Amino acid sequence: MPKPRALLALVPLLLLTACGTEGGGGSGADTVSPDLPVTGTHWTVDAVTVDGRRSAAPDGARVDFVENGRARGNSGCNSFGAAVAVNGDTLTVTPQEVTEIGCPADRQRFEQELIKAFSGKLKGKIEGESFTLDSPDGRGGLELTAEPAAPLRGTTWKIDGLLSKDTAASLPAGSGGKARIVIGADGRVTGNLGCNNFSATARTDEKARTLTVDGPAATTRMMCASPQMTLETKLYELLDGPLDYRLDHRTLTLTDASGEGFTAVADGAR
Repeated sequence: MPKPRALLALVPLLLLTACGTEGGGGSGADTVSPDLPVTGTHWTVDAVTVDGRRSAAPDGARVDFVENGRARGNSGCNSFGAAVAVNGDTLTVTPQEVTEIGCPADRQRFEQELIKAFSGKLKGKIEGESFTLDSPDGRGGLELTAEPAAPLRGTTWKIDGLLSKDTAASLPAGSGGKARIVIGADGRVTGNLGCNNFSATARTDEKARTLTVDGPAATTRMMCASPQMTLETKLYELLDGPLDYRLDHRTLTLTDASGEGFTAVADGAR
């Protein structure tokens, strides 16, 4: 028979053994995956897939996630908002509002696909600068890329649309996509109006968000095709006077007092 002192010594050992074996040894404890770090980054939309069909995004399409469980973005024409709940690698998206600016047919179709794809429960995955969101059945989703914001000055802004009050329109067919504007730190504005290069002096008030071109822009004298000339005339008139500007990450909007203006994206943006 063991001595009483030896029996007492065995009790802690038996208790430790029982604790270690209870519940399968403790090795199967549930772990909670951290939420995807989607906020604090500007996400450019590269493409969406709906019902297995992939569509490349137009310039300016983006989604930003904000701290209060919201997402806001742009389809390449209209702005939209949604409620978003993040739980680990799963995002539950509830679309809520879309502005009603008139869009060209191709952008309107993409907008409908983007809103449809960015809805419901989506499984997210971030790898480096890439972010994918996929539907559970694998037939829909979004492809996004992280991009830094573009500064107002020194960026080459590619003009991609015209504005008339609350209506957006594509550039004239055949205008070639050459129109660009660069706002320099030296107070000069340069670029291309669709055919001819131009330069002008300008004053920028970053507090009031205004750009005022001093006098008509000087241009080269190349002959232009009709669509290019139509765009060039429009842009030349817009740049002859004060403009309000709005800078939204990599999108620049310039409008005059009547609501006429144009939109531009940072060159190289998707």
